[in-house]
Amino acid sequence: MNTIFIGGSREVARLPQEVQARLDEIIKKNHHVIVGDANGADKAVQKYLADREFQNVTLFCSGDTPRNNVGHWKVQSVTVNSKTKDYQFFAAKDREMARRADFGLMIWDGKSPGTLLNLVRLLQGSKIAVLINVPQKQTHNIKTADQLREFYRACTNSIRSDLERRATGQEMRFLEGLPSQPDFLEAPAAKEGKSTGALPESAIQDLNAALASGDIVRITDLLGALARNRGMSQIARDTNLARESLYRSLDAGGNPEFATVLKVLTSLGIDLEVRKTSTPDRDR
Repeated sequence: MNTIFIGGSREVARLPQEVQARLDEIIKKNHHVIVGDANGADKAVQKYLADREFQNVTLFCSGDTPRNNVGHWKVQSVTVNSKTKDYQFFAAKDREMARRADFGLMIWDGKSPGTLLNLVRLLQGSKIAVLINVPQKQTHNIKTADQLREFYRACTNSIRSDLERRATGQEMRFLEGLPSQPDFLEAPAAKEGKSTGALPESAIQDLNAALASGDIVRITDLLGALARNRGMSQIARDTNLARESLYRSLDAGGNPEFATVLKVLTSLGIDLEVRKTSTPDRDR
């Protein structure tokens, strides 16, 4: 028996025949289904399973109370350290389902970034996922990170931009095939910073240490990680610089102009301060 994470877009209210056939196979094999509580695809899957009196289901929700529980199944509440019910609040349950699943079945409306991010989360854990594009009537079997990245590159600029605004720094770096970034960028305070511009004290300390070292590569890499965590599209809007140019200049091996560095720091809510350093007396 496998645990299968089934999710999808809120705009998908009716399940296509291929999804129904896959659900029938899951029921036949009595796999463990984990599903969210949202409207749209989540609720449609819930109704399909409930109509067939399938009981091997665990319902996941962010916070204490599910929005939908058609089959009155066992509920797994995911604690979220936020009272604001924004995207990141509800994404907490998706990340937990991706962590627990063996496989994923995603039902996509062709534009929802949240559904694609669930693919990222599954592939981060080396899980296999199936994406069913409902409008295009296409099925994509995503087995490797390279397949996922190829699919992502083929998406429209609008879809990629929406996904980036919702992704964590680690999710974006995985999707772009980049090394993982410092742990503090995934802390709750850092996620607050993605929407507010505030940074945790540990991030400021690391940036000060990088600046003090004089290592341009280290400084650029850390500044790029901070910018990606905030959301490069947001940085681009704040600075009036092209997003693609920011990616190139703040990537590993990049060489950003000083004006670019100042604009990015301002967007991140950081001020530079000049102070005199202690140096040996050269007249001695």
